[in-house]
Amino acid sequence: MPEKTPTDVRDDVKHDDVKNVFVIGLDDANLPTLEAAAAARSLRYHPLLTIGELQSGEVSVPELIDKARAVLDAFDGRIDAIVGYWDFPVSTLVPILAEHYGTRSTSLESVVKCEHKYWSRLEQQKVTDRHPRFGRVDLDTDDPQPPENVRFPMWVKPALSYSSELAFGVADMDEFQDAVRQIREGISRVGRPFEDILDRIDLPPEMKGVGAQVCLAEETMTGLQVAVEGYVHRGEVTVYGVLDSINYPDTSSFQRHQYPSTLPPAVIAELHDVTERVMRRIGFESATFSVEYFFDPKTQEISLLEINPRHSQSHAELFEYVDGVPNHHAMLGLALDDDPAMPQRKGPYAMAAKWYYRWFTDGVVRDVPSADDLARIEREADGVRVDVTTEEGQVLSDLSQQDSYSYELAHIFTGGNSEEELRAKYDHCVAALGLSFDESPQERPDA
Repeated sequence: MPEKTPTDVRDDVKHDDVKNVFVIGLDDANLPTLEAAAAARSLRYHPLLTIGELQSGEVSVPELIDKARAVLDAFDGRIDAIVGYWDFPVSTLVPILAEHYGTRSTSLESVVKCEHKYWSRLEQQKVTDRHPRFGRVDLDTDDPQPPENVRFPMWVKPALSYSSELAFGVADMDEFQDAVRQIREGISRVGRPFEDILDRIDLPPEMKGVGAQVCLAEETMTGLQVAVEGYVHRGEVTVYGVLDSINYPDTSSFQRHQYPSTLPPAVIAELHDVTERVMRRIGFESATFSVEYFFDPKTQEISLLEINPRHSQSHAELFEYVDGVPNHHAMLGLALDDDPAMPQRKGPYAMAAKWYYRWFTDGVVRDVPSADDLARIEREADGVRVDVTTEEGQVLSDLSQQDSYSYELAHIFTGGNSEEELRAKYDHCVAALGLSFDESPQERPDA
């Protein structure tokens, strides 16, 4: 991806009123929604580190900090905010750099309490029982076993990962052993760099010696998946949106996120309550968050899946379609000590969805549409945006940051006034993309 340049501000904004916002991992997909935020007319966005530097291979946190500080120290102007909307390492770089440069952010410790899945569970159970049974898996033993109190079916996953990478649903001991083997082979890519983060904070007794390369097992949660987005501002927890996450049939892979949620008001009220208690316990402040849950319609119970110490950039267009501004608006307001409040239902559509166009077998991608093709597809229907995430000749199994069962080909955003309209627009876009695949990448000459 080419290096980005600072964004321009409107001509009617005085130079002294312009605020400089450094965005860690600024990317093409999010730049339009950042520019749609209410405060953007007086902001200048500056890129800080590239997606490749942040997410490719095994990152070095000290090297990333040094690179970022070199850019910030060389900047001839006022640094008003440092923000990010990605998981580790971005989520941890924001508070580290904010502390050094005097910008607003939640604490590094509160971020780690969210991102380290085992520590997060320890904190959650102090204020709620709305979580599954869980425990650590010893990766160093020759015969790893599930925790005594955790029953099949269960999920086995690293305490830290990208986008459900190395997270496996297992139903018996054979599947458990295979999942542990794969986690052993890949856990260091994120776990080893996170050790540097743990060295920067004072750990409580229950976390002494746990480290970052730890494996977690927890009982499988069932029902409907839902995401709760909000922020903490001056000690007050605010939830500004609840979204439904719908999987492809008989899989654990997201098909779409849909906003607003269709859950009953009483369930949404309980989601608000549990979220508030947990975020207060963690000590979150001056930042956005996204908490994922399951709701079981049979038992009418919710169960907390995980806490993300940032809002979801995947939902930015959905909030813009329905509420009138992207959720980046709250992030910017908090970072700049402005009002982070989100408007409600001020957008052009009653509902919106982000669809994940996926492929569930390996292959080589062919017939990728050009930028002009994508622009044509978006013109053909209102309330549509398409972001292709692969390129011509891409071997799907070589893609990084995928879940353990599928490959993402494109993200398709649709706004409409009914679920039928959302789906019709999605189906039109998939057909118009015209992607095709060679099914046997192992037969390539260079294999």
